Amino acid sequence: MTDRLRIIGAPMDYGANRRGVDMGPSAIRYAGLSDELEEAGVVPVDSGDIQLSRAEELDPDDDTAGVTNAKFLPAIEDASTRLADRVAQTLADGEFPLVLGGDHSIAIGSMTGSAQTADLGAIWFDAHADLNTPATSPSGNVHGMPLGAVLGRGVFGDLEWAHAPRIREESIAYVGLRSIDERERELVRDSEMTAFTMSDIDERGITAVVEDALEVATEKTDGIHVSLDLDWIDPKEAPGVGTPVRGGVTYREAHSALETVSKRHDRDGVVRSMDVVEVNPILDEANETATVAAELTASAFGKRIL
Repeated sequence: MTDRLRIIGAPMDYGANRRGVDMGPSAIRYAGLSDELEEAGVVPVDSGDIQLSRAEELDPDDDTAGVTNAKFLPAIEDASTRLADRVAQTLADGEFPLVLGGDHSIAIGSMTGSAQTADLGAIWFDAHADLNTPATSPSGNVHGMPLGAVLGRGVFGDLEWAHAPRIREESIAYVGLRSIDERERELVRDSEMTAFTMSDIDERGITAVVEDALEVATEKTDGIHVSLDLDWIDPKEAPGVGTPVRGGVTYREAHSALETVSKRHDRDGVVRSMDVVEVNPILDEANETATVAAELTASAFGKRIL
């Protein structure tokens, strides 16, 4: 995609219901991310992690933001604001921001930062829709709410740090949905987003689905954000995630998907930012999921078999 890439670690686990995902950035680095990127022709610069308090030191039910049923929301606001500033500055410096999570609530910061100076589309590689708000969430875990936040749904519409007006529903495409609660299913159906489920991938193949998702995300936008949740992949191949769901994409399908994104970027320069999230080394086996994350990220940046 670019030979100027900046790695930004966001070791946040405030949005998840299982501890350990805060170690995801370290695990992905240890799995050889920099070497993988260099093999793809990229020279990465690692800017380290944003510094965050441990979840154990905070009150999950702190409602100083005036919002209930959104655990750790003041801490997530602080982290998201600082991450958004880092992403925006990286883009201003002419570099590509690659954000390593952490749970998926970090996407609030990565997307709002990327959308500060651009109309932003998004491709959401995930088993889950992440469209809940505090009013609809069954758990209060914000990693199930990042798209609800950036789209300004519900109470998020009043939170300037979370809502990104330059991100529109019709420019977001899900790829590989397979686990959605009943209320969220209604939200997705009633939205203007495009949702490709695992059934679509089974019927049409991963390449055709991703190509269609790219058309959606690039229509009338200045660039796109790619969000890669490792629970998108079948847990037999990526076991180290907090919310595993059987029936995900295969290792090879995942590579094909990211290769398709990379080829489109090589042609049209469409990808603006990316985050890689939900790697939990405590739940992993021999750092396998972090290794998959590093390898898939390299595919997104142009690494090929030949």
